[in-house]
Amino acid sequence: MISTKVLSSTVFSIASCLCGSAPCLLCGCCPSSNNSTVTRLVFSFFLLLGTLVSVIMILPGMETQLRKIPGFCQGGTTIPGIENHVNCDVIVGYKSVYRMCFAMACFFFLFSAIMIRVKSSKDPRATIQNGFWFFKFLILVGITVGAFFIPDGTFHDVWFYFGIVGSFMFILIQLILLIDFAHSWNEVWVRNAEEGNSKCWFSGLLFFTVLHYALAFAAVVLFYLYYTKPDNCAEHKFFISFNLILCVIISVVSVLPKVQDASPQSGLLQSSIITLYTMYVTWSAMTNNPNRECNPSLLSLVSNINKTEAMPTSSPGMVQLWDAQGIVGLVIFLFCTFYASIRSSSNAQVNRLMQTEEGKGSVGGEEVGEDGLRRAMDNEEDGVTYNYSFFHFHLLLASLYIMMTLTNWYKPDITTQAMQNTIPAVWVKISSSWLGLGLYLWTLVAPVIFPNRDFN
Repeated sequence: MISTKVLSSTVFSIASCLCGSAPCLLCGCCPSSNNSTVTRLVFSFFLLLGTLVSVIMILPGMETQLRKIPGFCQGGTTIPGIENHVNCDVIVGYKSVYRMCFAMACFFFLFSAIMIRVKSSKDPRATIQNGFWFFKFLILVGITVGAFFIPDGTFHDVWFYFGIVGSFMFILIQLILLIDFAHSWNEVWVRNAEEGNSKCWFSGLLFFTVLHYALAFAAVVLFYLYYTKPDNCAEHKFFISFNLILCVIISVVSVLPKVQDASPQSGLLQSSIITLYTMYVTWSAMTNNPNRECNPSLLSLVSNINKTEAMPTSSPGMVQLWDAQGIVGLVIFLFCTFYASIRSSSNAQVNRLMQTEEGKGSVGGEEVGEDGLRRAMDNEEDGVTYNYSFFHFHLLLASLYIMMTLTNWYKPDITTQAMQNTIPAVWVKISSSWLGLGLYLWTLVAPVIFPNRDFN
């Protein structure tokens, strides 16, 4: 039998993890972790938890299943003597996604404001950043519950435009993270090739570079086949052609002798990843075109059914919230969120853009407390390894991006309670791809233009 002393000690240890300054519960699963990494992982877990809830609530048939619960939904199955109070139209579908993501955005905005100008873990606010997880979870739950009591009114219409702006910024951050990932990937594999078995490592780099370009080229061909018409879809023809030209330009620039001399780490692997991502953003933009003739659904392409016959343009509210480009967007989002939580980049330009510092802070490790629980090592006593406020701002933008992705960037119609494709969503995505390509081009040419500055 467990003694009262042992039980009390265990409860106290768990409470210290939930309420204290060290996230020891997660560290027990991933020992030898830095405090900064564990903290980012836990906050990212909060974001992913909210995303999972949003996905569940937007699944087809969820409202029907909720109405079967006795005494729950208004208009659903009743229990004698109990009045159904829950409006299930709000807690499912796009309304639930908007409210859930609004709650997450408010949560991360709160911490972004609190953590402004935190310089090291000696700042009392760093204790809030790196601990008190149970109370943080309660705050998130409380904001979420309150969000579901917001009256419909113009909330969805206004929050849609917040989502547009936030998603635009997050797409750029995703591109920056992909650039950083490509640089790190290329750097590690080139270093391994120089240390030994160079043929294997260089063959791997060549394979993935060719694969990325092949997928991007195949995407361009499919875009011209299915998203353009000989006498229509002029915007799509321009988007595809112009982005293809830009991708060719950055690929050529990345291997120019002067660029290679100034930035030896640049190369075609990075350009191939950016090219493939640009093709995805182009595809995502075209799927939001209200012109159904230029925007066939994936189902109609597979089954060879003309979408204009299956869904006339006079039915703007009949849209699919969950489609292929949304799933691809979620996969990229998950990858970038996880990578942002564990990244330790050696790329100075990317570090400046992402508000992180290379090699700052002490070497991390593992601490074992008097209670026997493993805790993450505080590696930020001399200085934080990432900007706390910017990290939360990044998660805030991620919340808005998730909202737009799960609702397929459709605009709520307050009068008809339907969802509609909009041209602004198309231009936001396309313009973000252009600005992103411009940022990548700048990382290539900046060391050449300013040779006296240190970009390594």
